[in-house]
Amino acid sequence: MAARVVPLAKTDSRRQGQLFVALAALAWSSSGVLQRELTIDTATQLAGRALFAFLFLAAVVLVSARGRVVLPIRSMGLTGFGVAICTAVASGSFIVALNHAKVANVLFMQAIAPIAAALLAWTALGERVTQRTWVAMAVAVLGVALMVGGPGSGGVLGIGVSVVMTLAFAAGIVITRHRRDVSMAPAVCLSQLLVLLATAPLADPGSVTGRDLGLLVLLGVGQIGLGLVFLIMGARLIPAAEVALITLLEVVLAPLWVWISISEKPAATTLIGGAIVVGAVLLQATGRDSPGDLTRSLVGDPDGVEKLAQDSAPDLVA
Repeated sequence: MAARVVPLAKTDSRRQGQLFVALAALAWSSSGVLQRELTIDTATQLAGRALFAFLFLAAVVLVSARGRVVLPIRSMGLTGFGVAICTAVASGSFIVALNHAKVANVLFMQAIAPIAAALLAWTALGERVTQRTWVAMAVAVLGVALMVGGPGSGGVLGIGVSVVMTLAFAAGIVITRHRRDVSMAPAVCLSQLLVLLATAPLADPGSVTGRDLGLLVLLGVGQIGLGLVFLIMGARLIPAAEVALITLLEVVLAPLWVWISISEKPAATTLIGGAIVVGAVLLQATGRDSPGDLTRSLVGDPDGVEKLAQDSAPDLVA
């Protein structure tokens, strides 16, 4: 009887992880609609988003920890600071890359993130990547390439920052996966504080209108804050490569929201490429872990069953 319970718990936790990461992608995809309505410069945008994201995430940590803030911060350790730095770098470099490289280049590098995460997880954690996952990642890259017309040429700075963005995002996922016994909510909260401290001296608060302020609140709380909360919850439950692959739904959903909200119809290649990316995500999401994968996850770990039960209901602060 016990042998049947473990795979069920593992399957349930995997489905939860997939749902959380998909919700993160959904939250992030709102940036295109909201960002284009802002009338302020890039530094002010970054500082404003980071401020409201920090306040929201700090409230999440405070409520989840029932006021005992020191414990979760201490529990995250050095790995938490690693996640904070990676998240801050990925968040900031994404905006910088958009300003110094073609959008096609940035989105194509974003599509490479699952492969980078898979290689990092395999090297650092010994996390095996299934054949289905490799196929799904290859299909997703082809889909994004069709959407944006392949990688563009954005100069040394643009390409360099795009690479940094990809590696930082992948590393953050892998570190979170490695320490899935500890909540990284304080870490992502710290990441937004780092972004705020880095961009605040360059920001121009006087240029922010009432409409801009409302949009910054939506971006900070809904797009960045909620997105990061869902990401860290999902990354504890599924392999790093699968996390990064599902986040590519953001690339598909962003032009869809623009189409719905302001009737800016995307090109046929964008729709076809988006359908291919969705197909790749479904290919991965509908696959099942082999018995060998389950055995490898429990061999040498007498507490494996207990960890699976804990992972099936992740807390924001553990």
